[in-house]
Amino acid sequence: MMRGNEVIGILFAYVHEERVRELTENRVMASIPYGGRYRLVDFALSNLVNSGVNKVGVITEQNYQSLMDHLGSGKTWNLSRKREGLFLLPPFGAEISRTDGLVSSLASIHRFLKNSKEEYVLISNCDTVSNIDYRDVFRFHSEKNADITVIYRHGTSPDTDKNVVYTVDPEGYVLDILIKRGSDQNCNYGIGKCIIRRQKLMDLVDDCMSRNLYDFDRDIMQRNLKDMKIYGYEYTGAAYTISSFKDYFEANMALMDPKVRTQLFPAEHPIYTKVRDDMPAKYGLGSSVENSIVADGCVIDGEVENCVLFRGVRVKKGAKLRNCVIMQDCVIGEGTKLEYVVADKNVEFDMNRNMSGSSSYPVYVAKGSRV
Repeated sequence: MMRGNEVIGILFAYVHEERVRELTENRVMASIPYGGRYRLVDFALSNLVNSGVNKVGVITEQNYQSLMDHLGSGKTWNLSRKREGLFLLPPFGAEISRTDGLVSSLASIHRFLKNSKEEYVLISNCDTVSNIDYRDVFRFHSEKNADITVIYRHGTSPDTDKNVVYTVDPEGYVLDILIKRGSDQNCNYGIGKCIIRRQKLMDLVDDCMSRNLYDFDRDIMQRNLKDMKIYGYEYTGAAYTISSFKDYFEANMALMDPKVRTQLFPAEHPIYTKVRDDMPAKYGLGSSVENSIVADGCVIDGEVENCVLFRGVRVKKGAKLRNCVIMQDCVIGEGTKLEYVVADKNVEFDMNRNMSGSSSYPVYVAKGSRV
């Protein structure tokens, strides 16, 4: 039976960041803020740690300063250790990985993989918000004696330029792999997570590099489908893949549903994040807050409804916020009305401003702006 301490986690911090260019102009995908106090990487890391994995490598590319600041030594996730722990793997061969795919990034950490002693590797993107107990996946992988186990969801795939769709039999054996453009209904679509033996992965990567093949899904998975035992594990819990700015907005708005919060933040499987010592949120006389997530450090004197407010947000008297995502340390001036707005960090709204988007097209205000 496979256990967490036999697994290395490899996280791709930058994958698919071009899909949410508004949010990744100055940060990598993994460090996009979410849910009032978290970053996307918190979910990927916490899922690994809660499943017993104690060695994690994070492959970075560019704009990773905020990610380094957030992760630090890994102490928050109990990954600050003499042995194993958290490894930030700098962008060796970044020019290749940016244009060609994940295989070249894996080739650039060949020495890290070779010097590791764990038998398995769990590869994961950081663009999906979920709370997966990988111990169930480990058990499934061992029972099937699989070469590769991919994690998929059943439903409507994201509307992107590349979706990996699996045809699986009742036992979970992958019969076919399609790489498709656009959304597709009632399909088994991958969420960028798989398990494979470490030595097998190194051999496959070496073979691909020798043939100038760089796409993980096409050149490792699809090309070797007939020669390997590839199984699919269906994840049925709450999961939100951030494949567009609208998806990001909807993933935050989904937190208004208590059932979603219960699935994403169960007490027995917590999501860890960097602690910022701050005072509790303060609510002024005459303030009104309905069905919202309000982080510590906020000062609210206005009206807030169906919003996600990150740490340190100030909502002044007479301001009205509906269906908004307001990131860290923003200031909403007196009498300002915002609806369907996503404000990045350190945005300042002057008095009596009006800004409104829609549920299908929320308005984005760039980091550090003054409106």
